[in-house]
Amino acid sequence: MLVGLETGDDAAIYRINEHVALVLTLDFFAPIVDDPFDYGQIAVANALSDVYAVGGTPLTALNIAAFPRDLGPEVVARVFEGGQVKAEEAGILIIGGHTIDDKEPKYGLAVTGIVTPGEQITNANAQPGDVLVLTKAIGSGVITTAGKAGTASEEVIQEAVKSMTTLNRGAANAMLEVGVNSATDVTGFGLLGHLRQMMMASGVSAVVSRSAVPILPGAQELAEAGNVSGGTGRNMEALGDAVSLEDGVSEVDFVLMADAQTSGGMLISVAEDRAGALVKSLVANETLYSEVIGKVVEGKAGTVVVRP
Repeated sequence: MLVGLETGDDAAIYRINEHVALVLTLDFFAPIVDDPFDYGQIAVANALSDVYAVGGTPLTALNIAAFPRDLGPEVVARVFEGGQVKAEEAGILIIGGHTIDDKEPKYGLAVTGIVTPGEQITNANAQPGDVLVLTKAIGSGVITTAGKAGTASEEVIQEAVKSMTTLNRGAANAMLEVGVNSATDVTGFGLLGHLRQMMMASGVSAVVSRSAVPILPGAQELAEAGNVSGGTGRNMEALGDAVSLEDGVSEVDFVLMADAQTSGGMLISVAEDRAGALVKSLVANETLYSEVIGKVVEGKAGTVVVRP
C-alpha cells in the first residue's frame, strides 16, 4: 500500500510490482442538477478526478447507482448515457456495475487506474515556498443550491454545469509534465477544507488571497442572497480555528471559499521556480483556469490565512 487512509488522500494506491501500481477510488452522489444527462456527466467527471489528482491514468470503472422504481427507464437511461459519453471522452471503459432500488437517486463510479510507483502525486508533500495554483472557479455548491430553490438563472446554472463536466485530465497532464510537489481536487470540503487537509498532511501552513480565487458567474450574488448548502455550513464549522480571515475578507467570501464543490478543479502545490512553467502548461492543456492563489509557508500544520 503506497497511499492509504493516513493522510485522507484522493485515492488509494496499491503497488503490484516495481512498474505498476493500482489507483482505486469511488464516488457517487444524489442529483445536483435537473437534467439527467448532465447529472451523469458530472458524476463521472467527479469520480475520475480523484485518479487525476494523484497523477494516475484511469482505465476502467463500475457504475454505482440507486434509483426509485417510479423514476422511469428513460430518465435512468439518460443518466447512464451522460456517464458513458463522459467516460468515452476520458478514454475509459465502464465494464459493469450495480444498481439498487432507493427513494433518492444516486449515481457514480468505482474507478481503477494505474500510476508508476514513486511517480504518484499525493496531498502530503507541499513544501514551504511552494506556489498554490487552482484550475477551476469555485461556487458550484452555491449555484446548485440556488438551482434547487429555483432562484438561479439558466445561464448561471449552465456555466456551473460546464465547469463540473470538464475533466481534470488536462490539469493532470500539466502536473506530470512540469513536476509538482502536491495536489488534491476541490470537492465536498470546499477550497479551504481541501487546502487545510493538504497543509495538515504536509505539516505546513498556507496564505491565500481571496481576490485571486476565480468565482463562477453569479455565485457571489447567490451567496449574498443566502444560498448556502448544509454541507457548506458544516465545512465552515469544521474549519474552526484553522482558518484566519484578515480584515477585508467578508463572511460571504468565507462562504464561497468553504463552499462544498462537485467536480471542482485541481489545487496544486508547485515549487516557485516551476510555477510559471506549470501555468503555461495548464494553458496549453486547455484547463478552465490557471490561477496563482497563494503560497505555502512554515507554520502550524493545517492552518490557513485568507487575505483580501
